[in-house]
Amino acid sequence: MSAAAAGFVRPVRRALPALADVEAEVRADARASLQKHARSFRIAARLLDASDADDAAVCYALCREADDLVDEAPSPEAATAAITTLREELGGRRTPRPLVRAFYHMALRRQLPVKAMWTLVDTIALDATDVRIPDDAALIRYAYGVAGTVGLMMAGLLGAHDPRARSAAIDLGIGMQLTNVARDVTEDAARGRVYLPADRLRSRGVTPEAVVAGLAPADAVVGVTGDLVALAERYYASALGGLRYLPLRGRVAVAVAAALYRAIGHAVVRRGEAALARRTSLGRVGLAVAFVRGLLLLAHPRVWGPAPARDTELHLPLAGVTETSGPCPTA
Repeated sequence: MSAAAAGFVRPVRRALPALADVEAEVRADARASLQKHARSFRIAARLLDASDADDAAVCYALCREADDLVDEAPSPEAATAAITTLREELGGRRTPRPLVRAFYHMALRRQLPVKAMWTLVDTIALDATDVRIPDDAALIRYAYGVAGTVGLMMAGLLGAHDPRARSAAIDLGIGMQLTNVARDVTEDAARGRVYLPADRLRSRGVTPEAVVAGLAPADAVVGVTGDLVALAERYYASALGGLRYLPLRGRVAVAVAAALYRAIGHAVVRRGEAALARRTSLGRVGLAVAFVRGLLLLAHPRVWGPAPARDTELHLPLAGVTETSGPCPTA
């Protein structure tokens, strides 16, 4: 085993003094979290077999736990302390909570790149204080940290082991996060966070501080969110080429999840200024239409035809950032 691989395994061993079966109640709680908080992912998860769906729920639940530790903390200091504790559990420097043990048990069994989870937690830690994003490149790096990493883990979990699947999985995560940013402007501003790139805002005569204060002209903010939805489309299109590397059930589930998220972005653009007043969601008809569009994606030439050429510009901001260590070695 290489020195790098050995260093990768040791924290996992410390975090799992006894690699036991995942407790049923942890999986049940994870499924409940997915049902409560993730409508689009919940619909897609129903297309997976029970084992994949349960493991995806555990992965989602830990991501959600990290997010909630920051979002629900009473102060920035408490948020930083809570996320630091979680990072120490993941790194084997503190006895892990049951959910962390469940995640590691699953990750070792599935050979997932667990360093992606470390990156996700480290990136979420940045949300403990006021957030300002200077430009598109910084936003793409943030989106990789909180969502491209999830794509990497889900690719392994669903059986996409071809190395070419990694870039597509990252792209899907980034596209989904850009959709989130466009949808959640008002909610994020209430927490002192502005993920809209400052240079795009300034080009429309707006500052991030004006967005936080609720003083930014709505048409200017809508213009920036529309730009981000358009940027997300490039990442979704690139991700489509990666469906070929998934087994059939995973391919269907991911295609549906992508279509549901894309539909949310399109709805944000259609609603314009109304999307700033009330969070955009899909009604039953919108969900049904997006579901069908997801199924139709499976017949797209990018999925069945020759492997498409990659848009090389998409990952330029990620140089030296993405995980290159491969799957987590087993102990």
